[in-house]
Amino acid sequence: MSEDDAIRRFFRALGRTSARVRRWHLGVGILALAALLVAASVGTGAVLLVLVLSALLVVAVESVVIVQAYERRPYTVLGAYKGILGPGINFVVPFVTETAVFDTRTQTVEVPTQEAITRDNSPVRASAVVYLSVVDAEKAFLEIDGYRDAVAYLAQTSLRATIGDMALDETLSDRTAMNKRIHEQLDATVAAWGVAVEAVEVKRVMPSDGVVSAMERQAAAERYRRAAILDAQGVRGAAIERALGERRAAVLRAEGKKRASVLEAQGDAAATVLRARAAEAMGERALIERGFRALERVGAGAATTYVVPQELTSLVGRYGHRLGDASGGSGLTSNSVDLVKLDLEDVIETPADADGVEIDVE
Repeated sequence: MSEDDAIRRFFRALGRTSARVRRWHLGVGILALAALLVAASVGTGAVLLVLVLSALLVVAVESVVIVQAYERRPYTVLGAYKGILGPGINFVVPFVTETAVFDTRTQTVEVPTQEAITRDNSPVRASAVVYLSVVDAEKAFLEIDGYRDAVAYLAQTSLRATIGDMALDETLSDRTAMNKRIHEQLDATVAAWGVAVEAVEVKRVMPSDGVVSAMERQAAAERYRRAAILDAQGVRGAAIERALGERRAAVLRAEGKKRASVLEAQGDAAATVLRARAAEAMGERALIERGFRALERVGAGAATTYVVPQELTSLVGRYGHRLGDASGGSGLTSNSVDLVKLDLEDVIETPADADGVEIDVE
């Protein structure tokens, strides 16, 4: 054995011994030393009594091991594995019993930042957190030395392997798949150590500076493209709206001209009919007046038989209800005969919606 190996073994043994020395050991040693000094002044019997009492106190204290509710403590006696101490007060063989403390609560293990290359040859840096717990303290004591460090190293290699099997876009967007793959890889190994991996969370995936710059330019180009598309769609929509508006206006103008022409033509037709009927009525009135004057002249003569033209009798039948009585005097006057009685609704048929035109434009 070399001198360096001997020195290393000495310091390891010294470290294990110092780890077993507790504060109460120092307290008991100080009290025993003080008792010995006092007992030396009294006599030899007192010194022996102090030594015996101190030894009994140390043995009693070393025989008791208190385990917390969240702890499990495998122990060995003279190097032989004996079992696991559960929560509460446990009694063991003093001085030759060694215990190891395992916390069964969920623990976190930080995975430092790892550099890896994705499947499409893009360098990235990633870090993660592993949540684990000890489910079998016996295996964790006998099968692995420092399970936390072992899980951390295994998580680093799993993280790099997972990134190498994925494309850059997948590492940036599909964190769930990364967590699941790393979790499965860890579970396949740490189960033999009595450790369960509860969850794995990838905290950060950062591409290299050149890749980040390229991604920023790509995102800017995509935003410019979307802005150009929206601008073109806006111009197109405005042109369509203007064309529809012009079309509606043209249709309304044409419809208005059509209605105006129809109303103008109907007005001309009504005026013509009115003039014709007025002329006809004036002629009938003149004929009636001339007939009555002729009858007056004939009545003034000696004849007793009169021949009245058929036209005159038809006119008298039409306007007879307007004639005055024989004794009253003047007979048919200019104001007592309806020369013209026209129903304009029979002449002009005006559409009901002539004042309001509703036009549907597709």
